[in-house]
Amino acid sequence: MRKSMKWVGSLIVATCILLPQTVLAEEILFSEDFSTKEYGFTNIDETIVATSKLFMFDSGLTFEYPDAVRGVYVTGHSAGGARFNKLVELMDATELNAMVIDIKDDFGNLTYVPNEQSTLTKYAIGKPYIKDPRAMLEVMEEKKIYPIARVVVFKDTELAERKPEWSFVDGSTVWKNGRGEAFVNPFLQEVWDYNVEIAIEAAKMGFKEIQFDYVRFPEGFENRDDTLTYSMGKYENSELDLTQRRVQAVTDFVAYAREQLKPYGAQVSVDIFGYSATLPEAPGIGQNFLKISENVDVISSMIYPSHWTSYFGIAKPDLEPYRLVQEYAKIENAKLGELKSPPLSRPWLQDFTASYLGSGNYQVYGKEQVQDQIRALSEAGINEYLLWNAGNNYSQGVDYTP
Repeated sequence: MRKSMKWVGSLIVATCILLPQTVLAEEILFSEDFSTKEYGFTNIDETIVATSKLFMFDSGLTFEYPDAVRGVYVTGHSAGGARFNKLVELMDATELNAMVIDIKDDFGNLTYVPNEQSTLTKYAIGKPYIKDPRAMLEVMEEKKIYPIARVVVFKDTELAERKPEWSFVDGSTVWKNGRGEAFVNPFLQEVWDYNVEIAIEAAKMGFKEIQFDYVRFPEGFENRDDTLTYSMGKYENSELDLTQRRVQAVTDFVAYAREQLKPYGAQVSVDIFGYSATLPEAPGIGQNFLKISENVDVISSMIYPSHWTSYFGIAKPDLEPYRLVQEYAKIENAKLGELKSPPLSRPWLQDFTASYLGSGNYQVYGKEQVQDQIRALSEAGINEYLLWNAGNNYSQGVDYTP
């Protein structure tokens, strides 16, 4: 009888996790600071822990993790238009099995219009690119296409213009880079929560992974950090120097987002500059490869050959994709080897032609160049990858197997 009552009591406690304060309940339940004064018993009963896991949020969609993620980037326009069917056909015909779909884009807009029940309606940032996200995900479920939601974090012109106090101000206007893009402030908890709220909705839709991009300060921020007006939030009184405060803020955001997404069963990945792995840290933008890697499930370095200049002793990297990726992989493997529990490596590869590099510095990318990058990764023991093409036009005839 005592054993039976113990189970009933455990079930009652676990059922509390169904209440709206799901995240809070789990934080209390699994916290090292679990209080005997408030709850009256010392140790968390194993039955409570096991039962609580039954109440992980369920989107109603089922996706199995593939043998290895081999994915492509998909804009909101493509995901909501005729190109989506073409990309599904590409998945059917090849070894590709995943899509990284824009949910919050490079301008700060949602790529769909939230329904009336969504807490995101108050922001009025939805664009009708993806008319029916649920229908899209149901197709992906049927076709066994692994869904990854791309959320652009700190590059956010929409939010910066609406909330200048959450951005960087130059004189009387929001600062923008040479491309007319504004960033919001990684020091601020309000900015973190705004993006985490969007990520949680994507996870509730059914996306199995949230990929955060632009998790950084603007490029060259160290050259203007003392001329722009902005708040340092809780980092204002930090004993760290300005460089390390930036690194700490970016790292803390990633750790915070991952913790908040746990009740929704979504993994967290972060896009990071490839060169960050070759340095102790990228101090201007606040990216530390190892510190970010310690707080994610997947690390996705952007290692497009066109984005390097005379690195690894290669004068024109775009012309030598195999060698560039080969040399990068050595560095990354060594770095991740320093961690006790390293994340999965899933780099971004180049499937576009960088003609902007000028004659003699680039080549047309196609089947051979894509396969060279995949082969270099495979030889280094890295079997997952993502392909980037801004227009979502991917090369024909590629053998995508490692």
